[in-house]
Amino acid sequence: MEYTQAPATISQATILCCTCGVPIPPNPANMCVACLRTQVDISEGIPKQVAVSFCKQCERYLQPPATWMACALESRELLALCLKKIKSSMTRVRLIDAGFLWTEPHSKRIKMKVTIQKEVMNGAILQQVFVVEFVIQYQMCDDCHRVEAKDFWKAVVQVRQKTVHKKTFYYLEQLILKHKLHQNSLNIKEVNDGIDFYFGSKQHAQKMVDFLQCTVPCRSKTSLRLISHDIHSNTFNYKSTYSMEIVPVCKDNVVCLSPRLAQSLGNMGQIVVCARVTSTIHLIDPNTLQIAEVDGNTYWRNPFNSVCNRRQLEEFIVMDTDIIRNQKLGAGAGVRSTKHTLAEVWVQKTSEMDTSQQYHCRTFLGHLLNIGDLVLGFDFANSNVNDDNLEKMNPHYVPDVVLIKKSYNRSRRVRRRNWKLQEMVKDREDMGTDDERQYQDFLEDLEEDEALRKNVNIYRDASKKPVESDNEDDGAPSVSLVEMLEELTIVDATEEEGGADMME
Repeated sequence: MEYTQAPATISQATILCCTCGVPIPPNPANMCVACLRTQVDISEGIPKQVAVSFCKQCERYLQPPATWMACALESRELLALCLKKIKSSMTRVRLIDAGFLWTEPHSKRIKMKVTIQKEVMNGAILQQVFVVEFVIQYQMCDDCHRVEAKDFWKAVVQVRQKTVHKKTFYYLEQLILKHKLHQNSLNIKEVNDGIDFYFGSKQHAQKMVDFLQCTVPCRSKTSLRLISHDIHSNTFNYKSTYSMEIVPVCKDNVVCLSPRLAQSLGNMGQIVVCARVTSTIHLIDPNTLQIAEVDGNTYWRNPFNSVCNRRQLEEFIVMDTDIIRNQKLGAGAGVRSTKHTLAEVWVQKTSEMDTSQQYHCRTFLGHLLNIGDLVLGFDFANSNVNDDNLEKMNPHYVPDVVLIKKSYNRSRRVRRRNWKLQEMVKDREDMGTDDERQYQDFLEDLEEDEALRKNVNIYRDASKKPVESDNEDDGAPSVSLVEMLEELTIVDATEEEGGADMME
């Protein structure tokens, strides 16, 4: 018979604490944790209360030396920012864990629980948990300071256009709103013949300049003004000014090209109509339907001005129309428009209906005009125009009348319009009657030109009540509901609750 001996249980040896005599497992310090903590404080040198700068305007925290960060309460970003404030004092300890303790959001206090380890007496590792309190101090950041000052700017972009009508500025305003380039500006001021954009940094101004050069045909000029100079550190403080001059041509302007430019554009006629102004000037020849685009560089090499403005257009009534088909162009002719129809029309001024005076001309509006329609045009036969290129032209090639656009009942169009546009907040005087008329012209251009509407955010006007269709529909173009956006309105929840309590 064999006997087996049960294995003996191995009990861990214990020693007595050299200070309090409590049995403890052996450790290099021969002391219990409680006595060890009374002898050594590993959190010594780490500040228990730290100040954090906070901007109330933009709700950002300062990360030294000069960076402002947007951090939500109890977020990773705020935790990293707080740890960086005490990082320099934690070089001799090891960070184990860190987290936030709940505090009242309006207490201006942020409490963070930190767990650290450190090797103490004879290689013993001690772990300790303590709380660091961060006190929030209000300090306005540089960006908000510039916004509040409104005059503390580093760069200004001066946009100018020497023309009577402001169609190009209204179109440019919508592009800026769509791409949100106005958000970086400190102030927007409307001045004579243009707008000034003030920025707090040169980079934001340069971004605006690059956007304008890609959006409208223009040329720029930069200048610097010395504000201060430190001779010890050799630093200079400049204010930059960017002068942007937009070509003085707007939509529906009649222009007279130089013979050299007209030949380079496909042997088109010298008297043409500006159909649209985007990044280039879109021209159309009313005699041949030829179209061409002139960019900014080409324009400044061969400049041309508008022969007439919106105020000089007269109203004509169509007496007879005849569509021209299968017209042959000469050698070297450019591209023809497929969206327009060439026609020969007889027109008469509405102010001369009691006479028999009629005018014959060609027009690119053959797809829109019928007998009895009203149309706006410029009367070359009874006008005195001062233009160098027009004076050198053969009078035989100067038309009697150039028709620009079909005329509709404006009051009826305003009544039917159920959409609106956003506007930039800018310093300006009260809008006059002429500015209001020009703005209505721009809205009508958006209704008539679908390609122009693609670059503009159009919003549905909820305050406009639907109007019953009139018995006499003049066929005026309009904007469909598919092209409209819903305007975002933010309502405070407390206001809704307050309103509900008042109703009860």
